Amino acid sequence: MQTAEKTTKGKIVSAAWELFYEIGYDDTTVDAIVEKSGTSKGSFYHYFDGKDALLSSLSYLFDEKYEELKDRLTDELSACQKLIFLNHELFLMIDNSISVDLLARLLSSQLTTKGEKHLLDRNRTYYKLLRKIIIEGQQSGELTDAVSANDIVKAYAVFERALLYDWCICEGDYSLSRYSEDMIGRFLNGYLNKS
Repeated sequence: MQTAEKTTKGKIVSAAWELFYEIGYDDTTVDAIVEKSGTSKGSFYHYFDGKDALLSSLSYLFDEKYEELKDRLTDELSACQKLIFLNHELFLMIDNSISVDLLARLLSSQLTTKGEKHLLDRNRTYYKLLRKIIIEGQQSGELTDAVSANDIVKAYAVFERALLYDWCICEGDYSLSRYSEDMIGRFLNGYLNKS
């Protein structure tokens, strides 16, 4: 069960990113975010210093998507199938609801921030879920144990960020989810247990 705090923050984040996508970042106001989220200005400023602070909340939105997808990761799926599924669903969400400009702003904000780099936060659902899947894959013998689970998690996260970065510098001129579908199997092949 979600806490009221998480629900309120989640409503604000979701509303903001919907508006960013629909009308653009520059045309989205705090008032519009508050109205769309059904919250208050007090609540908004309790969680965020201003609209710019929402740029780093994209990782929160991604983690909400991972939370939603967790229940669909059945035992019948191999570790690689789980990773491919998560990647496809998240990148499909980005294709359909996150503009290239907004993703580029998030990535650039992570390059210039002096504070917390949200994309690298190991307490995110993303990293916990990746680690769990990769450890299960190693224990089942599907994935190599010659490389630590932490190193595979890091390589996988770097691989996904590289795809996001490339999509941004190419100005979204291809489907992120389709391109990743082709590339992720090749990437994971390097971590399969060959014995």
